[in-house]
Amino acid sequence: MPLSWNEIKSRALAFSREWVDETSEDAEAKTFWNDFFHIFGVTRKRVASFEQRVKKIDGKDGYIDLLWKGVLLIEHKSRGKDLDRAYGQALDYFPGLKERELPRYLIVSDFARFRLYDLEEGTQHEFALADLYKHVRLFGFVAGYQTHAIREQDPVNIKAAERMGRLHDQMKVVGYEGYALEVYLVRLLFCLFAEDTGIFDRQQFQDYLEQRTDEDGADLADRLATLFHILNTPAEKRLKNLDAQLAAFPYINGKLFAEPLPPAAFDATMRQSLLDCCALDWSRISPAIFGSLFQSIMDKKARRNLGAHYTSEQNILKLLKPLFLDALWAEFHKIKGNRNRLLEFHKKLRSMTFLDPACGCGNFLVIAYRELRLLELEILRTSRDSGQMILDVQSLIALDVDQFYGIEIEEFPAQIAQVAMWLMDHQMNLQVSEEFGQYFARIPLAATPHIVCANALQMDWRELIAAERLSFIMGNPPFIGAKLLDDQQRSDVAAVFAGIKNAGLLDFVAAWYVKAAQMMQDNPALRCGFVSTNSITQGEQVGVLWSWMLALGVKIHFAHRTFQWNNEARGKAAVHCVIVGFALHDCTEKWLFEYEDIRGEPQAIKVANINPYLVDAPDLTLEKRRTPLLSATQELAFGNMPNDGGNLLMSDEEKSALVAMEPKADAYVRYFIGSEEFINNIDRWCLWLVDAKPTDLKSMPLVLDRIAKVKECRLGSPREATQKLAATPALFGEIRQPQSDYIAIPKTSSERRPYIPMGLVSKDTIASTEIFTVADGSLLMFGVLSSVMHMSWVRAVCGRLKSDYRYSAGIVYNNFPWPELLAASSQQSTPVSSESKRAVQLRGAIEKAAQTVLDARAQYPGESLAALYDPLTMPVPLLKAHQALDKSVDTAYGKNSFKSEAERVAFLFDLYLQYLQRQPAAKPARRKKTETEVCA
Repeated sequence: MPLSWNEIKSRALAFSREWVDETSEDAEAKTFWNDFFHIFGVTRKRVASFEQRVKKIDGKDGYIDLLWKGVLLIEHKSRGKDLDRAYGQALDYFPGLKERELPRYLIVSDFARFRLYDLEEGTQHEFALADLYKHVRLFGFVAGYQTHAIREQDPVNIKAAERMGRLHDQMKVVGYEGYALEVYLVRLLFCLFAEDTGIFDRQQFQDYLEQRTDEDGADLADRLATLFHILNTPAEKRLKNLDAQLAAFPYINGKLFAEPLPPAAFDATMRQSLLDCCALDWSRISPAIFGSLFQSIMDKKARRNLGAHYTSEQNILKLLKPLFLDALWAEFHKIKGNRNRLLEFHKKLRSMTFLDPACGCGNFLVIAYRELRLLELEILRTSRDSGQMILDVQSLIALDVDQFYGIEIEEFPAQIAQVAMWLMDHQMNLQVSEEFGQYFARIPLAATPHIVCANALQMDWRELIAAERLSFIMGNPPFIGAKLLDDQQRSDVAAVFAGIKNAGLLDFVAAWYVKAAQMMQDNPALRCGFVSTNSITQGEQVGVLWSWMLALGVKIHFAHRTFQWNNEARGKAAVHCVIVGFALHDCTEKWLFEYEDIRGEPQAIKVANINPYLVDAPDLTLEKRRTPLLSATQELAFGNMPNDGGNLLMSDEEKSALVAMEPKADAYVRYFIGSEEFINNIDRWCLWLVDAKPTDLKSMPLVLDRIAKVKECRLGSPREATQKLAATPALFGEIRQPQSDYIAIPKTSSERRPYIPMGLVSKDTIASTEIFTVADGSLLMFGVLSSVMHMSWVRAVCGRLKSDYRYSAGIVYNNFPWPELLAASSQQSTPVSSESKRAVQLRGAIEKAAQTVLDARAQYPGESLAALYDPLTMPVPLLKAHQALDKSVDTAYGKNSFKSEAERVAFLFDLYLQYLQRQPAAKPARRKKTETEVCA
């Protein structure tokens, strides 16, 4: 166990006095450094050697004054010699060292002066011998007090995972695989970490491997099996004649080394791979992210994208801070001056329990524990600074890993999560040791995090921890769309969603919301925060999930609106997410985190309420409506469905070839658009034979051949409805073509675009089912639909296809609260009041601005709407035209500006409620299955 810092400082003063007059390197240098190590309670002979022979950079033999492999190199000179030259001489030795022997620290000294280099941090400290006691903490790595500012982006995390991956592959190749391999690697991970963080002595594990195993690796498996047994055996139960090197290893407990494993086998290459792992400084590893990196080594494909498989600490804290950390820190600052209240607060921290029901490798649990330990450390600092004597800091540490619970469906990450919690506990113990100069480690492991390998949707969470004992539920449940579930997952969610109407629309993550809410019914004080895909706060899913949640009494306490959940590593994986914190009780302070840039930082806004669409508005869910909210508004219609097996549709080349061979067909060819064609200027055509005369058809054999193939395709369908359509093979399966020019609204559009590109389209252009149409669409309607007001509504309530907008009639269009004044004015041919005159003026302003948008587009003939509305390439005239249109539409709503999009959406929700209260409740739209089959 390391000495206290007070003892180390006392020894440093004595050392300085003892060596104040020494000058000769040859006579006393070795004794000098033996005494130096004694300052820290370390026997030099056990960790470092003198006069290590190496090949220098010039190929000649050199002798290192002192080498502690992998840690420290010392070059010593006589008093008054040049330390810069000594530093250069030390660097000359580096080419002769193996990679795992390369030191992190370098000391040059002439008795009177010390110069310490940290080669990884790039720092340098120089001081006189007499001042050693002032700088002694710089040498904490000698004493065993080495701590690091753990950085998730530290390359050592990736390097460590890659080296473990190499060893994993080598063991798997020889046939050691599956569960046994997973447990074996977890044990090795613990040993590697233990020898760099004071659980073992420095290099104790590496020395055992190097000194007690042959270079061919043949005996390595037996030596490791023996070591694993020793680590699982208390000292009093070990053999009396046990080898001293093995006896020096501590008893670990925690069941980590308890389970018998099949015998492994190593060779020289595998032994070297393990030693290469030893060469890394594992004290710098972040348990918060390494677990996920470690898990990814089990999959070669995943490892190629190593780093895309963990969640960044920054994103985890977006959930943890508003869920409980912010409130705890606020309470601490409020009561820290009151000793008794501080003591009660400390007890309160120990009483808290945390559950992650989809914990993976434990990222959320590990970070939560670390942050609580940091708060506890501040409590201890405050107690010390207020004059309280801290004689035994270990007895004052209240928090422990047994306050944390997790459920994980896979065995390996569940094991990693448990070990990661122990590793974080030890890192925090080191930090406390550094702060108070009293080293301690909780070895043998007494407390154990409660991580179980189970299916969280099949398991009753109360079996793991009673709801009454639970404080917080948190985590990042799996992101799987409702249509992508496998049979097992469908079965799991069906049991969870029993009694929830239309639950088949819900994504996988919604099941965790339901189970958390059910847990809260046994403990209304329980609070929960989940990271989710933003789909559960948009489109039809809101009405399904949140109608049930609201009926239960759920209130949202905080939320992050849509942002990009990306990982801070190479091969970034990004998903559009929200964070929702909720409970069965209300709270006085609610915070909404708004993102101007989904890849940027949020702005925290204190709000009165957060509804399921994550805006400051009353709790409500939008029902699918058959007709628009305002009766004066034209209805939105679906486009036409060919159901033709591709035989009525043609590319530009196919159309030209058909017309060239059959000129009569030209009269029946129409331009055909879906979202893709409309937005990207893709020429596509169709045969539109609605008014075709039989004699014309008979005179066009190529057209008749296409019609015959349509009939064959439909007759071959397993669906009866499709078979019936074979009676009219010349026609589209579903025809809803407007009889007048119309507004075309793409069903799907990229979320990158500031506006969904819409257009006024000729009635002769045939719209597919990927286009919504507004017949008799006016400039007024086009203007409002193309405005930021409507786009804000779309972003808030529409469904998504991946991250793209998925426009809809029943949820988006029919519920949209149009500016009432404009809708009313459209029904009057002659103004009869000043209010009507104002409406006409507003209408005219929007129509003029809408025409300006169309004119701006026309300035760029041949350019696709995709290019025109790309935020990186949008022409300035078009951007300004839209900004003017936005201003005109805002004015029509009686508003001049909004501080944020959330405020704009809240305004629309308020208006929606006003409209709703004036009319009888609309009947929800019947869920009618439309024909979607396309024949191959």
